[in-house]
Amino acid sequence: METPPKIRRFRLSDMDRIAAIESASFGRDAYDRNLFAEFFHKCGGLFLAAEWRGVVRGYCVSCTRGERAEIVSIAVEPAFRQHGIATSLMDSTLRRLRRRPVARVVLMVKVRNRPARLFYEKYGFEKVRLVRGYYENGADGILMSREL
Repeated sequence: METPPKIRRFRLSDMDRIAAIESASFGRDAYDRNLFAEFFHKCGGLFLAAEWRGVVRGYCVSCTRGERAEIVSIAVEPAFRQHGIATSLMDSTLRRLRRRPVARVVLMVKVRNRPARLFYEKYGFEKVRLVRGYYENGADGILMSREL
């Protein structure tokens, strides 16, 4: 990728692209459009889209509660992975969270999603605990956390 993606706030007009990326990334476990609309209203400036060459190729949703933030979901269109889009999204998300009164960031990741776990570890996230049966399909999750 010659130029880095433009990271900006999600717009409702992005919904079709976000839903397509979500479906391609998570299949039957994908969030539905209504949940993304709720994130838009609830999380506002922390629902980010990564745009490259005028097309949304990824997104990251984070929400805050007091001094704690949660990275709810991050995904990149499969054909555009390994091009720095997730890195740009995570960098921008953490920068935005640092401007808020947030002390800790948490996230949940599937045990079997080794690439995602390694990505989060690169950012200093550490395993807090195993959560058995966390996902709807019965898969186990790992709660990860880092101080901001």
